[in-house]
Amino acid sequence: MMLSQREREQILQRVVSRVARNHFNPTVDQLAWGDFVRERKHRVLSAGSVEEFEGEIQELLSFLKTSHTGFFHRTSRRVPSHRSIAATLRRCQTRDGVRWFFEDVHREGPAQQAGICPGDVLLYVDGEEIIPPAAPLFRMDSQFLLMVERAGGSRIETSVLTPPVKDHRFLAAEPAVLAFDVLDKNVGFIKITHFPGMVGIDLARQLDNVFQKLASCDRLIIDLRGNSGGGIGGLRLMSYLTPGRLPVGYSLTRRRAIRGYEKERLPRFGGIPATKVLLPWLLVRYALVDKSIVVVTEGLGPQTFHGRIVILVNEHTASAGEMVAAFAKENGLAALVGTTTAGRLLSSKPFKVGLEFVLVLPVASYLTWNGDVIEGKGVDPHVPVELFYDRLQEGADTQLEMALKIASAM
Repeated sequence: MMLSQREREQILQRVVSRVARNHFNPTVDQLAWGDFVRERKHRVLSAGSVEEFEGEIQELLSFLKTSHTGFFHRTSRRVPSHRSIAATLRRCQTRDGVRWFFEDVHREGPAQQAGICPGDVLLYVDGEEIIPPAAPLFRMDSQFLLMVERAGGSRIETSVLTPPVKDHRFLAAEPAVLAFDVLDKNVGFIKITHFPGMVGIDLARQLDNVFQKLASCDRLIIDLRGNSGGGIGGLRLMSYLTPGRLPVGYSLTRRRAIRGYEKERLPRFGGIPATKVLLPWLLVRYALVDKSIVVVTEGLGPQTFHGRIVILVNEHTASAGEMVAAFAKENGLAALVGTTTAGRLLSSKPFKVGLEFVLVLPVASYLTWNGDVIEGKGVDPHVPVELFYDRLQEGADTQLEMALKIASAM
């Protein structure tokens, strides 16, 4: 597919207009943004192919320096590993130089189903050597041949199959949402990979079931490493961290920020409905109004593990996962162990800009109840612990080991 000069001009104008009207960050220097657009305009308009045009618009949007910002054509299906094969990558120094190793490999995701293990070092994708900072992108509904190195230097090749696209607005594999276990000394363990669903009714039911089965545990470890975020289903998890109803934080649109506001007077969301019958009411109550909304925990009552909770986080814990981590830390509800989170916590929305191109923009910021902004900063752990690929290859998870040590001593 080739684009005419007029088509490129029309799409560029729509992108610029949408940024001016909808981008969440009112602190962006609009004059500087306009200058940058004029500076890059010739390159954008001279891009012939869809892929080149996408790249130029992406470069343009990089000026905004916000997460949840993107531009793509519906036929484009190349996405990072955490979304395409449900596995995250981290740099490591090997005998062959700097490479990527697999850090989080989510259960029932494409990478795990292909036999990839945490600690495996990625060497080649379809015969192409992968060296940081270049990271692999995987086309959805496709098959790839990966070569990885394991403990002792052994190398294997494995075929990874990415899933077909269900929703062109959100290209991602869907690994198992959660897993749970009981560890040493009656320590409950819950791993949550993402928060599916806009409202999270199904996830809330799953969490209720898991917490019932862990009712006898007087300590709890929640593993949010590699959690990519999602919908508001994380509210049920946060509600299990505290007995009463506590304000978690609030979203804030550009319009509301400019007009001024009192957080105490913003609309409140404080309960995930038990049935989907109530979804139309929620749509009218929240989705069709300004998205500046306070989130409040549900008040589920005391739990045996309250005051003895550890949350694992890493640099791939993002979005709603960071909301949980920030809430727990701000209110002293858990000890955070791992590495600083991603700093990608915004509410985004896709916009059609013509010829099946889609522009994704953040339309609301997020602040904790104390007014802290997570975007671009992340949440620091109380106990920093790194993860090393050679230890992972030996079966040692240093972060989980520290979490268990801390939980057992509480």
